Amino acid sequence: MKLLKITVNGLALFRETLEIDFAAMQRVSEENAENMYCIFGNIYQNNVLSIVGINASGKTTLLKVLSFVIRMLNNEPINTIACNEILDGIAEGEEVVFEIYFYTDTEQVHYLKTNVGKKADRYYICEEELKTKDVSKVKSKKRLYDFASIKASIVRDGTEAFLLDDVSIMVAFNKQNRSSLYVADMLQYTNTNLLSVLETFPPELIAFFDPSIEYLRIKEMKKDADIRLKFRDKEEIVLNHPTELNRYLSSGTIKGINTFVYAMRTFEKGGYLLVDELENHFNKEIVSILIRFYRDSRVNSKGAVLVFSTHYAELLDEFERNDNIFITRNRNGITVQNLSKILNRNDIKKSEAYQSGFLEGTVPMYESYMDLKKVLLARSRGA
Repeated sequence: MKLLKITVNGLALFRETLEIDFAAMQRVSEENAENMYCIFGNIYQNNVLSIVGINASGKTTLLKVLSFVIRMLNNEPINTIACNEILDGIAEGEEVVFEIYFYTDTEQVHYLKTNVGKKADRYYICEEELKTKDVSKVKSKKRLYDFASIKASIVRDGTEAFLLDDVSIMVAFNKQNRSSLYVADMLQYTNTNLLSVLETFPPELIAFFDPSIEYLRIKEMKKDADIRLKFRDKEEIVLNHPTELNRYLSSGTIKGINTFVYAMRTFEKGGYLLVDELENHFNKEIVSILIRFYRDSRVNSKGAVLVFSTHYAELLDEFERNDNIFITRNRNGITVQNLSKILNRNDIKKSEAYQSGFLEGTVPMYESYMDLKKVLLARSRGA
């Protein structure tokens, strides 16, 4: 299963309709195609999506929306999804409408419309329908998302005795098609740097982050873990809990192991890796290498997708295209804009356009800067 597009209306935190495209919006040249994944025909997927914006512009919230949608598609009850706080602000009688377009290996494109409401401090699905069409009916990109003439194949009508009111009708679709989306969601580790994957890692991975380590072997036990860490020319260190590794490994090594192991899993399954503030604990080159792995069709042959937020405008220069970059702004509500809608040319240096303020709202406001400067000057004089 591959996500094509997500549209959301009614989220209180967002000022307008949220629209995220996974499929390429710009023309795909022969050269571009080498670093992209062909979903079918002339429909290509961007294997890396970058979300950029200043502090408090909505980057993390956008990642939470993506995580919520994927988990809803994977049959999780919306009341137990970890990031369902994106629904905060819905009043009784109001609805959030999710429109999700995706592709399956049955050579079909699908459209799921899910209306979520609130009743007595609990979320529930009010209405829902799923439409399906064969890819043979998609004659152009313009027709990809046109389902107006397609009759719904599954409709939520309230008679489904087996279906909880906060679980999507996707549960029946997934069971019938044996389908799901693999997601490696690292949002919970943005501010916590703890080894979260308990297994023995390839020595090449360990050496990439710390060449002084001879091996790191981990065996998960019922309560604790059996952790064997050995540095070259040193005695083996035996530990019982992952938190103890923080005494011996750098923050960059720990985050690197977590991130690259999850990346390897998405490569195997063609899944999605969500990372907030990807540059935390990393130098720019390591981040660039991860991006290049996702864009390498030999490493990423199943079309895994990396979605990350960043404060590093320089990372934008890793991309030749504009349609895999999303700009977030927060002015009386979050807005999300695809860079291809702002910059028509791909040859303009993206980091300079971002940092110069040309894109508007991508650098701290001058007035806020001046107000802060006045406070600092006043305190300095009074000291």
